[in-house]
Amino acid sequence: MFRDMRRKKQILKKEKINEIMKKNTNGILSCTGDEGYPYGVPVSFVYFNEKIYFHSAKSGHKIDSIKNNSKVSFTVVDKDQIVSEEYTSYFRSVIAFGKARLVEGEEWYEGFKELVEKYSGDQPEEAKIKEIKECTRSLIIAIDVEHITGKEAIELVKK
Repeated sequence: MFRDMRRKKQILKKEKINEIMKKNTNGILSCTGDEGYPYGVPVSFVYFNEKIYFHSAKSGHKIDSIKNNSKVSFTVVDKDQIVSEEYTSYFRSVIAFGKARLVEGEEWYEGFKELVEKYSGDQPEEAKIKEIKECTRSLIIAIDVEHITGKEAIELVKK
């Protein structure tokens, strides 16, 4: 169902993909938008239990797009170093494909807790719990990852 990567030497190992997904704070959610146009939007995310979680307002383009077609892709750029004398860039990135869905109940709480820990982990525990329990304006969306790959520039592979 998903294409094999052409440049096999540049494929990242699962451990490196997991590292990239855990350390980075921003990714691009791509879905089918209005009138069939692609819609890509940057979101803060957390990678937890091999799922991607992010928060959202309860309405808007992103939510409408997900409700109309749950199939999405999610891209994270880990490195993009311009090397002008070689007319290239040394890049490293990950792309995931899956189905997005609104989460509720215990999964909502766990996803929100992981997001708070990633972005505000240095705050007092009581404050983090209060923030989660009092936040009723946000949805938590999960992407159930069906396929994930990573790739880096051949120059990085050789190092």
